[in-house]
Amino acid sequence: MLALWLVALVGLGGAVGGIGSAFTDSTDLPDSESSTAYALLAQAGADPGDDATSTGNVVWQTDGVPVTDPAVVTQVQDVLTQIAATPGVESVVSPYDAAGAAQVSADGTIAYATVTVTEDAEVEQITELADSLDSNTLLAVTGGSAFDPGFSAGGPAEVIGVLCALVILLLVFRSVWAAVLPIVTGVAGVGVAALVVLLGSNVIDLPSYSLSMGSLVGLGVGIDYALFIVNRHRKALLSGLPLRESIAQAVDTSGRAVVFAGATVVVALLGMTVLDIGILTGMALGAAVTVGFTVLSALTLLPALLAVLGNRVLGRRQRRALAAGEPVTEPGGGLWTRWATAVQRRPAILGVVAAALVVLLAAPALSIRLGTADASSDPAGSDTHEYHQAMAGGFGPGFDAPLLLVGQTPDDVSRAAFTTLAGQLSSVEDVASVSAPPPAAGQEIGVITVTPASTAQAEETADLVTTLREDVVPAAEDGTGLQVYVGGSTASGIDFAQALTSKLPVYLAIIAVLGFVLLALAFRSVLVPLIGAVTNLLSIAAGLGLVTAVFQFGWGSALFGVGSAAPVEPFVSVMVVGIVFGLSMDYQVFLVSRMHEEWTHTCDHGRAVRVGMAETGRVIATAAVIMACVFAAFGFSGERIIAELGVGMGAAVLVDAFLVRLVLVPAVMHRVGAGTWWYPRWAERITPRVSIEGPSATPAEDPTVPELETAGQR
Repeated sequence: MLALWLVALVGLGGAVGGIGSAFTDSTDLPDSESSTAYALLAQAGADPGDDATSTGNVVWQTDGVPVTDPAVVTQVQDVLTQIAATPGVESVVSPYDAAGAAQVSADGTIAYATVTVTEDAEVEQITELADSLDSNTLLAVTGGSAFDPGFSAGGPAEVIGVLCALVILLLVFRSVWAAVLPIVTGVAGVGVAALVVLLGSNVIDLPSYSLSMGSLVGLGVGIDYALFIVNRHRKALLSGLPLRESIAQAVDTSGRAVVFAGATVVVALLGMTVLDIGILTGMALGAAVTVGFTVLSALTLLPALLAVLGNRVLGRRQRRALAAGEPVTEPGGGLWTRWATAVQRRPAILGVVAAALVVLLAAPALSIRLGTADASSDPAGSDTHEYHQAMAGGFGPGFDAPLLLVGQTPDDVSRAAFTTLAGQLSSVEDVASVSAPPPAAGQEIGVITVTPASTAQAEETADLVTTLREDVVPAAEDGTGLQVYVGGSTASGIDFAQALTSKLPVYLAIIAVLGFVLLALAFRSVLVPLIGAVTNLLSIAAGLGLVTAVFQFGWGSALFGVGSAAPVEPFVSVMVVGIVFGLSMDYQVFLVSRMHEEWTHTCDHGRAVRVGMAETGRVIATAAVIMACVFAAFGFSGERIIAELGVGMGAAVLVDAFLVRLVLVPAVMHRVGAGTWWYPRWAERITPRVSIEGPSATPAEDPTVPELETAGQR
């Protein structure tokens, strides 16, 4: 088995080295107003979106002299000539030429040149040439899509997360090998999955974020899945079971729970396909593949490593005590036994307190606003922020948020109405400027460019788009054949956020129903999956609430190196919903499977909940802290989307484990009583049996009768 994994790593690595990857970050938005506007532009042969080229700006600002000063002009023109001669540069539009006359600010201290480059352009060389303009009286900086470095997968985040997980495992297990095994297993699964995703990008459309998304989710769940199996194996060894039987039992019990938990995460991820947004589907596929390989690693690679290591997964004291025939227990068990007893004694009080805390953390989510952050919120001192400040100072905050009003003008009446509309737009609130070349005779498509007075991410700009679409444009179209569509990158971002928001309830319903069915199959209960589904929603809300507070309200976003307050990225809401739902189901499965195992043996509900909580509390808490550390490490990646996901999912996991699974769920189960395990007899007859606890946990007789008798006595 070890050889097979080594061959897989080497073989896939060689294939990636020879074939490479082909990621694509294009976002298709069918049936949106902005996509219709772009389609009309393409029809007229004026589509601004050219995948083969991109444009950026070189902006410079003078101090004490105008940008038209002869010395400044000479210095800048020389650099622009060198930029134009750089390989991959298609054109340079200078403000000192007639074509770029509008590229000088009103006060004459800021100007910019537009640079169009191909995909293979040497952008770094252009940046170095622009930097050569810096002097005591002249400051230059580059910006725009051509100079966007994009997101590079990998980096220190994964290493930091793994190191934190290792430290926690060492503290819990008191054994180096037991601590290293989950790390090795998780990293191996993520590594093979990453190679598969790289190769898969040549076959299907996958965004560049797929690798980071897979690592973000895969490292957390991979380490946790291995942790549950190693923990069960150690307990079996300490009970005196021989090595091979101990491994088999761990895989046949905790391994089943790992398969089931992994399936719930994969289902939640693949449910994103219903949103019908290519880039999200690609990210979900990448993450689902990674989770699948981490499960495979936990079921194949981990048992092989356990067999090689033998009793070395135990601490030295434990090995000595076991050899001497002395009783050995895991450290920390008493704490969770006392806590489980406390929850059983005070379920109402503790349950209400836990629920109140979760609701408090979730409250900011009521004010969540989805949108794409622009460079105005980037960290102060960064190149992108300095570029935005310079351009905004010379050409207004909305310089990079132009709205394109694309009109169909089939006749003279509609062309006249379109011209009238262009004249009225300057008086609309939050409009800074309007550019509208008059439509030529016989021209059936016209374009008006509206520059907002606010930044692309500002709520005022979103309100402007709404005002244009719902008030201004319909009034201009009334009684004519004119049809106007509001497009542009800002409008596309708004349409994208609205598309996600409108489909989110359907997505939630689908994964909630699927999760309910899976848990009902596993535990043959109605209330257990219902409690799981409802409490999962609470954990999701808490995660989104903290993301809103930190990144949208700005209560700590600077700590994560992503700048100031900005709207929550549209991707984040969907990814947090899907991934946290799956991870919450994981903890529900591990917690309730042990309770169900005890229930089938004793039919004592109070004991089943208490024992299940006491025996899984330590490992669930450890797994949650490890996963939160991995997620939090990604929070410091410096990339806003990844940081929001890391913080949101890390916080949600901690809330889910410590407030929901280890307080609220057992408190509710204690209050409901043995009726928690009720399952209709008609459903019992038609439902296939799925045992998470293994064959040994299957009761000899139908537990429905004693559970109903117990409920009646209660």
